[in-house]
Amino acid sequence: MCLIKWGNNLTKRLRFPDISLIKLSTAGFVLMVAKLWPDLLSLEWYWYLIIALVAASPVIPKMFKK
Repeated sequence: MCLIKWGNNLTKRLRFPDISLIKLSTAGFVLMVAKLWPDLLSLEWYWYLIIALVAASPVIPKMFKK
């Protein structure tokens, strides 16, 4: 079984609180990486916005697709 199909099958069983916990653990991991790599936080604010928009760009059309 492909890794993507395996992941999709796992996520079908998740509920809203489970997904929220995954988001919280991801935020904690990102804060840990920022703590270990301080130069990452020295970027200007607009670089973070650009990174967020690029990361969200494949997902946004899927959200609004009928």
